[in-house]
Amino acid sequence: MTSARFAIGGDLSVRRLGFGAMQLPIGPGPDRENSVAVVRRAVELGVTLVDTAHLYGGGANEELLAEALYPYPEGLLVTTKVGVARTGPGGEWKLDGRPVVLRDQVEQALRRLRVERIELLQLHRIDPETPLADQLGTLRDLRTAGKVGRIGLSEVTVSELDQAREIVDIVSVQNRYNVLDREHEPVLMACATAGIAFLPWRPVAAGTSGARDEIAAVAAELGATPTQVALAWLLGHSPVILPIPGTTRIDHLEENMAAERLHLTPAHRDRLDRLPELA
Repeated sequence: MTSARFAIGGDLSVRRLGFGAMQLPIGPGPDRENSVAVVRRAVELGVTLVDTAHLYGGGANEELLAEALYPYPEGLLVTTKVGVARTGPGGEWKLDGRPVVLRDQVEQALRRLRVERIELLQLHRIDPETPLADQLGTLRDLRTAGKVGRIGLSEVTVSELDQAREIVDIVSVQNRYNVLDREHEPVLMACATAGIAFLPWRPVAAGTSGARDEIAAVAAELGATPTQVALAWLLGHSPVILPIPGTTRIDHLEENMAAERLHLTPAHRDRLDRLPELA
């Protein structure tokens, strides 16, 4: 039986199938009203993990989530990411892990999310121009100050994860990963060994026609959709995987959440396990 929940850091229990807020429109008008409705419906359906980032609209996505969900229901985790800023030569987005930037983005996130502490804060990317010890040391100091509860990483290698864990406790990793894209399988394995939550972004992706056809065939046999099959595969592939599919439509949201109830037989899982050979 696949567990529906995971304790991040050993103590922060969430439903494994979460929601990624990146796709939600943040401008005014009907699109924003729909975004609010979608994220509220996600919580109604039992989602307890919602993922956002400073990068998503320069914090506007965080404000949208607060508008939709504050005051937050008990047990709801809204996690955000810092470390990408408009500090390029022309004001464009770039990796920026300087301590002053990280502190400022955390302060902004606290204000926008209307919380006193961010229970899970993730470094969006490691900035190669700033010493890792300075980046993670800053987040560790913010944790000591009570502004951050737990620290995670995004888009890291096994080596980078190992280096980071020598500096501070890491409870989550958010890397690109799905049934057709398993480049970061070694990172997933490292997370599973250490009991670290693995949040795959882009948990559903298209591959070559052969791979798509195989997923569609499994879905047809189960009376499900290819998206549900892809999510069910993730949930069964490793107990530390916490998928965060995003959508702007309530019907797609409900389709995604139904993937928890989809049972893949060993034969189906074996066929899906071999899919990278076709992709």
